[in-house]
Amino acid sequence: MSAEACPCGSGQIFGSCCQPYLLGSVSAPTAEALMRSRYTAYHQGDIDYLIATHHPTQRYGGQRAAIVQSVATTRWLSLRVLATEAGQIADRQGVVEFVAYYEDPKPGQVHERSRFVRQKERWFYVDGDALPPLVPKRSDPCWCGSGKKYKACHGR
Repeated sequence: MSAEACPCGSGQIFGSCCQPYLLGSVSAPTAEALMRSRYTAYHQGDIDYLIATHHPTQRYGGQRAAIVQSVATTRWLSLRVLATEAGQIADRQGVVEFVAYYEDPKPGQVHERSRFVRQKERWFYVDGDALPPLVPKRSDPCWCGSGKKYKACHGR
């Protein structure tokens, strides 16, 4: 097990957070856990996991190539889960709103309200609605994880 912090921002150790899901030893128990593990998969470049956790009806030709290109050019910086609806162990559907910050090479973010379904005891990402970018206040901590205030880092 790795003693590194999990990239998903849960505050847990990678080896006891998203790593078991990425290794396939267990399935993510909630929609939020699956969303966090998918972020971690993007962060780690785990293309097979991203495809396997995308609902089969939503997969498309060229998906692998698109993910490979994204992983090659994007550095994922941090993840914030903003809200969840349902998506618990006993639910069949769930929604997770999140913002994921990246550099590609310029700073950017994905702010999305994602839909998930649970079938045969496994959660799958279905699709999501892109939302407007979140703009931090100047005195908020910077989203890049530098520890600086936004105004002194990326808010210039």
